[in-house]
Amino acid sequence: MYMLATAKSHRAAMDRELVNWSCLNSDIAAARITAQVEARAGDTRVEIAIVVTQSKEGPQFQKKIKINGAPHRVIDIVGQTAVVLFTSHDIDLIYGAPSRRRRYLDIASSQVDQKYLHALQLYGKVLLQRNNLLRLIAERRADEQQLEFWDGELMRHGAVIIEQRIQLAAELNRLAPPVHSSISSGEELRISYLPSVGIEDFRRRLQESRKREIAQRVSVVGPHRDDMTFTINGKDVNTYCSRGQQRTVALSLKLAEAGYLSAKLSDEPVILLDDVLSELDAARRHQLLEAVSSHNQVVVTTTDIDYFDPGFLENAARFMVNNGTVVRI
Repeated sequence: MYMLATAKSHRAAMDRELVNWSCLNSDIAAARITAQVEARAGDTRVEIAIVVTQSKEGPQFQKKIKINGAPHRVIDIVGQTAVVLFTSHDIDLIYGAPSRRRRYLDIASSQVDQKYLHALQLYGKVLLQRNNLLRLIAERRADEQQLEFWDGELMRHGAVIIEQRIQLAAELNRLAPPVHSSISSGEELRISYLPSVGIEDFRRRLQESRKREIAQRVSVVGPHRDDMTFTINGKDVNTYCSRGQQRTVALSLKLAEAGYLSAKLSDEPVILLDDVLSELDAARRHQLLEAVSSHNQVVVTTTDIDYFDPGFLENAARFMVNNGTVVRI
C-alpha cells in the first residue's frame, strides 16, 4: 500500500529486492501489485510492475506504472492515494540523521504537490551535475565560470523545495502540539524547520562558499543540508528527553501529518501501522489506536493480537498471513 502511494518500498532499498529470486529464470519474471483506490474525486485503479529482463550484465529491473490501465510515468502514481506510515523505526525521525527528516518532509509534500515532487527530482539531478563539475574544476579540467548556469538551476528548484518545507513545518508545528499534549500528560511540543539557506540569500551564499565547495568537491549550500528540531517544554528532545518521549514525539508528528494530508487533499489518507504496537507501553498503545480510529481506513500489522483493546477488534476486519497466503479470520 505504501509503495502504491509513493512508488517506493518502505523496506527495500532497491526494486530488485521486491522480486522473488526463484522466479528470475522463468519466462515471466516480475513482481506486480495493484489496487482499486476509492476517493471522493472518483475511483482509480493503480498498478506497479517490476519487470525483469536478462542481459549480459545480469538481470535488469524496470518499474512500469499503469493508472486505469494506461501506462504512466513513475511520478504520476504519487498522489493517486495518500498514506501515513507508522513503523518501529519512526524514532529515527527524531534522533537519526538529518537526511531522515528531510526525506520525511519530502514524502509528505510530494503526496500533495506534484510541483514539489518535480522540483525535488530536478534538484537532485542538478546537484549531481554540479558536484561533478566541482570535481572537474578542482582537477583543473573545467572552468569555474561554468558554475553560473548550475547555480541558477540549483536556486530555481531549491526555492520551491525550501518554500514548501517551511509551509509544511509550520503546519506540523500547529497540528502536532495538541496531539502530543493529549498523549503525554500535557507536555509542550515545538517543531522548528532549520533551512541551511534562505531563498533571498541563496545566490550570495553560493558565491561566498565557492572556494570551499571547489576544495571539498561537493555542494555545501542548499536544501539538501536542511534539518528539523524538536523541543519539549523548551528542551531539545535529542539531548534531554527519554526514548519514550522521543517515540511520543514521532507518533505526534505522524498523526499531525495525517491531519495535514486530510486538509490538503480534502480526503482521508490510509493509515498504516507496521508492527509498531510492540514498541509502545500499554498506555501509548491505547492512545495511538484511539487516535487513528477516527480515520476512514487503518491497516495494522502485528504478531500479538493481545496488544489490541477488545473494542478496537470488534470493529476490525482480521486477516492472517499463513505460508504466504492471506486469509480472513
